[in-house]
Amino acid sequence: MKKVMVVDDSLVDSEHLSKILRGAGCEVSVATSGDAALDLMRRALPDLVLMDINMPGTDGFATARKMGRQAQTKDIPVVFVTSKDQKADRVFAKILGAKAYITKPYHDDDILAVI
Repeated sequence: MKKVMVVDDSLVDSEHLSKILRGAGCEVSVATSGDAALDLMRRALPDLVLMDINMPGTDGFATARKMGRQAQTKDIPVVFVTSKDQKADRVFAKILGAKAYITKPYHDDDILAVI
């Protein structure tokens, strides 16, 4: 079973992603901010993180950057799931090491393909 963390400040989006992931047999943890995600992932050590970019406080880009600087989290793959659809955002995500970039709205199959 894969352990997947969903990081999104939108309850609707995090519940929808969680439903898709649980349906695929994944163990799911949820954080509603970048800071909460960093704290939780040090304890939960997920196999994959699905993360929004636009969040209050520490956004998804800053969270991914912090993950890359910490020994415990630097090798956890990140997939951005976001409404940001600009080329510059995609390029920056790639620079940060994102394994994939999925834009909202998405289809369940888009999520299943990355896990």
